[in-house]
Amino acid sequence: QVQLVESGGGLVQPGGSLRLSCAASGISVTIYAMGWYRQAPGKQRELVASINTDGGINYADSVKGRFTISREGAKNAMSLQMNSLKPEDTAVYYCHTRVYGNNYWGQGTQVTVSS
Repeated sequence: QVQLVESGGGLVQPGGSLRLSCAASGISVTIYAMGWYRQAPGKQRELVASINTDGGINYADSVKGRFTISREGAKNAMSLQMNSLKPEDTAVYYCHTRVYGNNYWGQGTQVTVSS
């Protein structure tokens, strides 16, 4: 059974940093493509960053240069380092993977950027 559990969200001032973590069980994060999505109130869920099976990385234009996605194989986890946070980054952030055609999501972690 694949399970993804996010942590690390919270309230931060504009310009601050947060590090999100996604702990995986039932799969190895080093084998499958993984990604971070976010959903702001009243908006559709959108891809923030993804890391492919070959290690290739993609970022949404809105976070390029500020966010960094990485795998932590020893912990079987994935992280998202978020720097220079802006109020428009406020959203629930979800961890995602796709295994044999099935989508798996974590429960989400709230990130609020506000002064």
